[in-house]
Amino acid sequence: MNNTQKELKLVDRVSAQNYKPLPVVLSHGEGIWVTDVDGNRYIDMLSGYSSLNQGHRHPKIIKALKDQADRLTLSSRAFHNDKMGVFLEKLCSLTGYEKALPMNSGVEAVETAIKAARKWAKEERGIEEGEIIVFENNFHGRSITAVSFSSEQSYRSGFGPFTPGFVIVPYGDIDAVKKAISKKTIAILFEPIQGEGGIKIPVDGFFKGLREICDKNKILMIADEIQTGLGRTGKMLAIQHENVRPDIVCLGKAISGGVYPVSAIVCDDFIMKVFTPGVHGSTYGGNPLGAAVAIAALDVIVEENLCEKSLELGKYFVDKLRAIKCSAIKEIRGRGLFIGIEFKPEIGKVFPICEELMKKGLICKDTKNIIIRMAPPLVITREEIDHALEQIKEVFENIKI
Repeated sequence: MNNTQKELKLVDRVSAQNYKPLPVVLSHGEGIWVTDVDGNRYIDMLSGYSSLNQGHRHPKIIKALKDQADRLTLSSRAFHNDKMGVFLEKLCSLTGYEKALPMNSGVEAVETAIKAARKWAKEERGIEEGEIIVFENNFHGRSITAVSFSSEQSYRSGFGPFTPGFVIVPYGDIDAVKKAISKKTIAILFEPIQGEGGIKIPVDGFFKGLREICDKNKILMIADEIQTGLGRTGKMLAIQHENVRPDIVCLGKAISGGVYPVSAIVCDDFIMKVFTPGVHGSTYGGNPLGAAVAIAALDVIVEENLCEKSLELGKYFVDKLRAIKCSAIKEIRGRGLFIGIEFKPEIGKVFPICEELMKKGLICKDTKNIIIRMAPPLVITREEIDHALEQIKEVFENIKI
């Protein structure tokens, strides 16, 4: 029994079975590369769901973590610390908003945005228990509220009763949004690209249409950029591909540099002012250790031009993928280094294809059973993409339908 088998046996015995990961046990990471407990190396093609945009153990981020750990790790929001203000100022500057509210996980950021929208609607419009329009195949986290408006039955089954106040419409359907607007509508919550939904990108103009609807009806536009933000799609925010400015943006994952959980919402003061002392909070939100990591993580994105790299290399990667001759592929879509490869339903589930790619030294993630995501760290080079493409080509050209 090798080390991987030993670890898998142990995890099977003591862990909740709420995931079905690839049978690989990682022990080390550097840049785009990870190594398992038996010494095998792989290219990480998931990047911790975009948490590792800067790559594994980026030296600048790790140094920030270690330096801050030697000074102060937690103050709680009962006191100030000397890192949170610097972090939030940098985050506001990079995203173009007046205020930021730090939390820890992505779903906390979404919950915070929902609370902000509801309180704003009550105070500014006098609407009690307002409704928020959301979209089919969304993924905004795993809390009870987040799964309450999921259209994925496996996320909801057995977890009711659910939080009311959400209206689900088809993603990308502007007419359906218009029909769903009522006197109780207070906000529209969306992902600029649906990641868990299969790298779904709506038609050009959809988000401009949403902005017009929000302005006309005095409702808030909320973008969940937890997975798409901070360079992943080739812009600092994915919504910037349409030159649209939401009222609230949820951020997470890449703020952490793949090192320490950090999330936040950003918005202007006319919304953020609804949060007064005692109304909302988090013990670890804005803690100095997380803030120091986030400062370094944001600096790396800017200093290493990761947005520009993602845009350039993403187009290169997609073009090369589309050149692979594989009759089993239905569609390849993406923006920046956020790529989805959808296979024809005749092949069944794509998890076995992910296992074959793993044998070739690439670890990838399936979604919706028939889609494989390719989202490597943004520090990847063209030569490394070429190496990955050689392995992908060998696997894909052997798929038979």
